[in-house]
Amino acid sequence: MKKIILLIVIVGILVIIGIFTINNNFNEISNNSKETLQQENIENTSNEYIREGSQEHRGFILDNVLITTNSEIHFNIHYPENYDKTKQYAIYFANPGWEGLYFQGVGKDLEEPYVYEAQKYNKDMIIVSTQLNDWGEQSANDCITLVEYFLQNYNIDKSKVYISGLSGGGETLSIVLGKRPELFTSALYISSQWDGNLDILSKAKTPLYMVIGENDSYYGSTKTKNAYNRLHQLYEERRMSNEEIDKILVLDVKNHEYFTSKGFSDEHAGCSLFAYEENIMNWIFSKSK
Repeated sequence: MKKIILLIVIVGILVIIGIFTINNNFNEISNNSKETLQQENIENTSNEYIREGSQEHRGFILDNVLITTNSEIHFNIHYPENYDKTKQYAIYFANPGWEGLYFQGVGKDLEEPYVYEAQKYNKDMIIVSTQLNDWGEQSANDCITLVEYFLQNYNIDKSKVYISGLSGGGETLSIVLGKRPELFTSALYISSQWDGNLDILSKAKTPLYMVIGENDSYYGSTKTKNAYNRLHQLYEERRMSNEEIDKILVLDVKNHEYFTSKGFSDEHAGCSLFAYEENIMNWIFSKSK
């Protein structure tokens, strides 16, 4: 009888120990699951992502938005024909003038010809036309964020990353190149003024083509000439020869007859003409790191 009672006691103890162990394991698994879920939620809320647009215009998908913790960055995008995510592509970022900013209306930037003419120089190129909110520090930071997102999340040939800026977009471009010039293969500055840091640009030696009318009605050409001369001087101080500098820095100032012969009396209004100049566009898109 004593043996039977002892056996019952032992079995009871084992059952209690088993239940205690199972409960502990369950609680541990449950807590781990909660921690994992919390971590995933934190990661998801901190991640940048693109909200894709649904409408199209002339080969561009309209009003895509890069959502970040600090801002919403609007852009329109063109993918090459038969786009293949496994294949590397060149990429071109175009910053439009004041008329193309986001508050002017979705797709207003696509009235400028550069994003269409660029397709003639590289058919296998993603083209991103930004629709930012201004032409200063915030727009420059947003542009950099957008560029970095594409370089990190798309299959981009980093030896072929191009950028342009027209008028107010040229001011944005200059600030971008004064912050992160190493991101780009070459840059086209169109009918604008220089607001960015030339010292930083000179260290990166990013090829830059500057084009403007001699008597640009909005900016004039003096500030552009001054920026060119200062950048040229910085390259000279780095012991570069004129021949070496000319390969990465061009100042192209068009006289008034250039515009009037093509039907424009206002030189700033004629800034779209440069998109059709093969020597300019080929200079930009033939570059490779």
